[in-house]
Amino acid sequence: MIIAVDIGNSNVVVGAHEEGKWKHFWRLPTQKTENSHLFYDIEIRNLLLEHSLDRDEVDGVILSTVVPSLRSVMAEVLSSIFHSDVAIVGPDLYESLSYKVPRPYEIGTDLVANAYSAHRQFGRACIVVDFGTALTFTTVDKTGLILGVAIAPGIKTAMKALSSNTAQLPEIPLELPDSVVGLHTTHAMQAGILWGYVGIAKELISKIREEVGQEYIAVATGGLSFVMTPLKDLFYNIDPELTLNGLKYMLEDVIANKSKN
Repeated sequence: MIIAVDIGNSNVVVGAHEEGKWKHFWRLPTQKTENSHLFYDIEIRNLLLEHSLDRDEVDGVILSTVVPSLRSVMAEVLSSIFHSDVAIVGPDLYESLSYKVPRPYEIGTDLVANAYSAHRQFGRACIVVDFGTALTFTTVDKTGLILGVAIAPGIKTAMKALSSNTAQLPEIPLELPDSVVGLHTTHAMQAGILWGYVGIAKELISKIREEVGQEYIAVATGGLSFVMTPLKDLFYNIDPELTLNGLKYMLEDVIANKSKN
């Protein structure tokens, strides 16, 4: 069994992979407090007990985080729970895998995992669109090299910014309306933000292809990818597990390299 942990700005995703598939996914809030260590230790142990998972059957653990303050906290928690070294995604890991990453100290580890996964799964030049706290477009050539990234605020981030900075605009459900002509406040915000993001995705993918080539397929991931149904035909593949798959591939390659040595 492989345990992969992906810490994002809003959520911590924990996946347990066994017998060729992800058997469990758990989502915890990203908590940056003095009690974070205790919180995650208790939560993960309880999840393992609830699902009757034997910690001794875990072959490896890998951690990706875009929240630097939680890197050592979560690494210690995972090491204590699984009595195992934790592979931490970052420049040292890229070097051990002979995976060239431009500006490795700047790019988010989740984006690198996305690129690693897309190259492994599709073996083609691609644009990985991740609908998360940030909306990211990672361009990867056919050799797996990351050419660059475009970043915009994520859908929920935009909604939260609008409702928190305007006195009369509420928080709204993530439902794509049929019409872009809003008949009331909620409808108006859904039309402007969600249909606006359809336009952002289409335009950025089009502009990227103008620069790098029309052969670049678009693939989507992220927790909010399911909302953007009008974009379905734009994507070669929609894979909510893309990031965790990338972490799994990295860990498997690390284990394979160690066995060779």
